[in-house]
Amino acid sequence: MRDHTPNFKLLELSDASKTLVRETVTQLLEKLAGDGQLTPDARLEFWVEIPGVKHPRGTFRGGCLMPDSYLCLSDWFATGSSAIKPAEEYASSENPLDAAWADFLDELYYQIEIFTSVASANQGITVELWAGTRGRPECEWIYAVDKKIELP
Repeated sequence: MRDHTPNFKLLELSDASKTLVRETVTQLLEKLAGDGQLTPDARLEFWVEIPGVKHPRGTFRGGCLMPDSYLCLSDWFATGSSAIKPAEEYASSENPLDAAWADFLDELYYQIEIFTSVASANQGITVELWAGTRGRPECEWIYAVDKKIELP
């Protein structure tokens, strides 16, 4: 049996890049929750662009662009509230909300690092983030907040 796992080395995000991603995602999720849109279907999607690296965008059957990756927000945060609260799974943690944020951000950083692994440095890489809910099948946004950032 052959191993088809890609052979790549992760490019760890710098502390400055992690801070920028964390602050941006916090703003998006606070807006999402404040608007009453932190629903069971809500998710965070992102695209990564690296200068000089061609990265074709895939599409769903309906012709809508696929994100590089997405995270279902209900895996970490409670839904149906106008404030960000931890998911029930974190109730036994010493600081439930801090634990939820830490796990969520670890997963997000890791996924971004996978897509930036072909770069030699974080600088110049742009990450576009969306938080919201898409229609089914995966297509037009029903509700979304977004922001594009350039990593330092």
